[in-house]
Amino acid sequence: MFSFLMLIQLGLMLGGLVWMELAGYTAIKSPDPLRDSLAFLLLYSGLVGLERLFSRLFPNSFRAAEALHGHLGTLMRAQGISHHQALLLALASGVGEEVFFRGALQNALLGGWPGVLLQALVFTALHPVPDRRAWSYPLFIFFGGLMFGASYWLTGSLLPGILAHYLHNARGFYELLDQAEKQL
Repeated sequence: MFSFLMLIQLGLMLGGLVWMELAGYTAIKSPDPLRDSLAFLLLYSGLVGLERLFSRLFPNSFRAAEALHGHLGTLMRAQGISHHQALLLALASGVGEEVFFRGALQNALLGGWPGVLLQALVFTALHPVPDRRAWSYPLFIFFGGLMFGASYWLTGSLLPGILAHYLHNARGFYELLDQAEKQL
């Protein structure tokens, strides 16, 4: 399972990097550590805030999504995925998805706000949910995609999105593995 998930993320990263190179898209238009650090903090805080908001606005749907994630954690633990591997997977997904969806796809889809909106729709479509009761999860993914896309469009840098995506996924994977471990 770990190898398969890593291959998907590495494929997104490689495909996105090749696409960006061939099309002349940049990962960082003008380096600005202060801007990128502030954008990262704002983006990550926005993701955490969005989770809290959704847990309060849509409690039943949010619990259904958490149950699905719990099954994923149990499966990851049963497959022997360690916390170190989860960090690698979080890093690969943070880099791969930001490079592909924001760096390549968003630029190709007209750029600007139309590109932000369209890449968020595609990003959502590629994060399917098998349980209709968890309908708030695709909505969360859509708003997260909008936030990631807006960050890239406004800063011209993939770094804030990569860091926020990595940290968000790493925290989530750690929680999933820890919950699955407690259930054993």
